Amino acid sequence: MTDPGQLNSKPCPDGLSIVEAEEKEFRFNRYLYQLVGEPWEWTDKLKQSDAQWQDYAERDTLRTWAAYYRGTIAGYFELEKQADDTVQIAYFGLAPRFIGRGFGGHLLSRALEEAWNWAPCKRVWVHTCTLDHEGALANYQARGMQIYRTETED
Repeated sequence: MTDPGQLNSKPCPDGLSIVEAEEKEFRFNRYLYQLVGEPWEWTDKLKQSDAQWQDYAERDTLRTWAAYYRGTIAGYFELEKQADDTVQIAYFGLAPRFIGRGFGGHLLSRALEEAWNWAPCKRVWVHTCTLDHEGALANYQARGMQIYRTETED
């Protein structure tokens, strides 16, 4: 997405709230990564040490938001500021029990809004792959994101 005007926001469902984790705590990020990523085989960071997690999650260029439904964590997203004034949605997703309840569209809308508000920002981007939920790409596109590049790996 290269312009905030491209955003096609989805309204917030009743009972859902999204809060930034302003007090950085790497254990929280690790928990969110495990909770949301387990069904999608997010395993690349699981072997990292506490020090590696702390270096990753507690730096100034990373911000984290958690979605709550009736007090339970329903999902999260992490935004990572890049040196070229772009913002990557580093991680995004819902906890397994909250998939299919209509929360993903609003969570992504909020991620995109927060990315654009993290000035300066000239582009917001995300990586996705065939291991992600089958609706992930459609959600990205429905919110106004466009495919920039595709790659095929063996």
